Amino acid sequence: MTGAAKGKRITGASRDKLAADLRKKYEGGHSIRALAASTGRSYGFVHRILGESGAALRGRGGATRKAKK
Repeated sequence: MTGAAKGKRITGASRDKLAADLRKKYEGGHSIRALAASTGRSYGFVHRILGESGAALRGRGGATRKAKK
């Protein structure tokens, strides 16, 4: 996706382009883990970039617990 080596710092216009691309895919339904795997970046990096780009992060999935009676 990025062409940058794993772990290489991404700054400036290339970071902005990556952020916009990740945000578009995330808002299209991709998970943070899937985006991290496709870019070769960590979950934390993708999460931080999405936050910086202004994406509305989804809550965690899974079943919710009901209150015990």
